[in-house]
Amino acid sequence: MNTNTKSSSLSARVRAVAVAAGRGFVLALVSLPGAVLWFTLALVSISLVPIGIGLVTTPWVLARVRSFADWRRGLAAQWCGMRIPSAYRPIPEGASPWTRTYALLRDPAVWRDLRWLQVDMTAGYITALLPAVLLLYPLEGFAVAAGLWRPLSEYGGYWYGFVHVTDQASAFGAGALALVILAFAFPLAPRLLTAHFRLTRAVLGASQAELAERVQVLTETRKDAVDTSAAELRRIERDLHDGAQARLVAMGMDLGTIEMLLDKDPAKAKQLLAQTRQSSVDALAELRDLVRGIHPPVLAERGLGDAVRALALRLPLPTEVNVELAGRADAPVESAAYFAVSEVLTNAVKHSGADRIWIDLHHSEDKLRISVTDNGKGGAAIGAGSGLAGVERRLGTFDGVLAVSSPAGGPTMVTVEIPCALS
Repeated sequence: MNTNTKSSSLSARVRAVAVAAGRGFVLALVSLPGAVLWFTLALVSISLVPIGIGLVTTPWVLARVRSFADWRRGLAAQWCGMRIPSAYRPIPEGASPWTRTYALLRDPAVWRDLRWLQVDMTAGYITALLPAVLLLYPLEGFAVAAGLWRPLSEYGGYWYGFVHVTDQASAFGAGALALVILAFAFPLAPRLLTAHFRLTRAVLGASQAELAERVQVLTETRKDAVDTSAAELRRIERDLHDGAQARLVAMGMDLGTIEMLLDKDPAKAKQLLAQTRQSSVDALAELRDLVRGIHPPVLAERGLGDAVRALALRLPLPTEVNVELAGRADAPVESAAYFAVSEVLTNAVKHSGADRIWIDLHHSEDKLRISVTDNGKGGAAIGAGSGLAGVERRLGTFDGVLAVSSPAGGPTMVTVEIPCALS
């Protein structure tokens, strides 16, 4: 039993060394050319911003740099169980090239990515390659000791490490050195791969100041969410008290009157019954509207796309809806997106003076993007007291952003972006 345990432990150690060497070799093959390529493209693109070309190329290049960094974050979590936090500032989809470029260049996370690329092509490359070197280099020493030294010595001898191989005796010395290197490979190879990702985390991870800023933002959005929920509860209570509840109380009183008039004045009782029936219909309609205001049944049953289509059908303006969603987001995200679209459409109908509206919903890069465009007079803005300000606060709970492009004379385009996955 003890022998089997030792054999199993040795097999596990050999497997760990082989896995670390293989992963490190793959990282070395990718990190050096990838880091050099993206760092060079980023420098060239940023240097071209003053002449306008960089406004087009820089957002694309920096997005690829971010993807390269996120890929390394994913490997760190998958291979070493090491989480590398990121704190990129959100940028709305509908922003102009200048706005996007300016926002990216003001983001500390972008400059951290560029610093990491420099480290990754130097120290990162070495720490990734060393596990493979510790495993593969001893094989060369064993081959030299086995006889490979003979053809190599024809060229004036051969150096294996610090051993000058000229005959069989020195070849055995090379083999002994290879054995020592291989012995060091067992404890060092996995640790070197971990050291590579620790170096990556040290450079690529978000700083304490950025994480503190992130916590502050989350605290504010949580407070907004609590305030929004409290206001929503007050609205529901007010609607129930002033609407359906008042009608039901009136119906109860009418039914009591009908009981008294049933024998004395059947005609009057019949008239009151008709009124009571209409009151019950109105009460049911108000309850349906209230339920729809909390969470529309079509949203729960058929998803965001069909819910927005149903919303568009009730508008007094011709509305074109384009939906490209491969699945459904979480219910809270769908609800926030639905009410954001509802508020934007209400503003467009009331204030824009438009005669046509276009709605586009699609999902890409793990983000739900919705744009609402109208051909009205423009001039919309996010400000205190406006409906759009409330939408922005509600989206902030989900790390969502709201962007408005509404020049004087129109058109107006409102873009909503919410990070989420579809299922």
